[in-house]
Amino acid sequence: MTLADLRKDYSMAGLSEKDLARDPFRQFDKWFGEAVAAKIDEPNAMVLSTADRTGRPASRTVLLRAVDGRGFVFYTHYEGRKGRELEVNPRASIVFPWFAIERQVIVEGPVAKVPAEQSDAYFASRPRPNQLSAWVAQQSSIITGREALEQGMKAVEAQFSGRNVPRPPHWGGYRLDPETVEFWQGRRSRLHDRLRYRRVKGGEWTVERLAP
Repeated sequence: MTLADLRKDYSMAGLSEKDLARDPFRQFDKWFGEAVAAKIDEPNAMVLSTADRTGRPASRTVLLRAVDGRGFVFYTHYEGRKGRELEVNPRASIVFPWFAIERQVIVEGPVAKVPAEQSDAYFASRPRPNQLSAWVAQQSSIITGREALEQGMKAVEAQFSGRNVPRPPHWGGYRLDPETVEFWQGRRSRLHDRLRYRRVKGGEWTVERLAP
């Protein structure tokens, strides 16, 4: 099989301006619910792209943990690569690749840390092993091997034995405040529907159709 043999035509649905909700958050809620109903594996998985001070990009998959009228929230290590890049270049894009239903959602905008109390509340809701691992993993740093992680886990298990695990100061949330949100629907012959909400003066949204 060659890469050419993997070509697929898209034919499940279309997307027109009259189908859209008034704002991108309502539209996202609608599509997210349909992704869940379609039993897509981890529909909240999103590809997060950041760039360093020189513009060199990096991408990785993270999980969406909240979305509301203020933006899209995810949690991570502040001192890992993504955290360091957001410190010097606080803008990002995220992509929800819902290939099984021939859709993507692409969001771009500035990023800022969420308030500490919000990070505290989310951290307290995590399973205890996940809380402990946040103390162990110095994200993106070079380690000697798997054993270093396992030994680190044993050490923090002993350190916090019999008590609640506090949120590490190097771990917390970010919110991407969207300037644009694109809803992409695959169509036949690569004539895809691409409808983009763009924030304009006064905080209102305008909708633009993009060429595929």
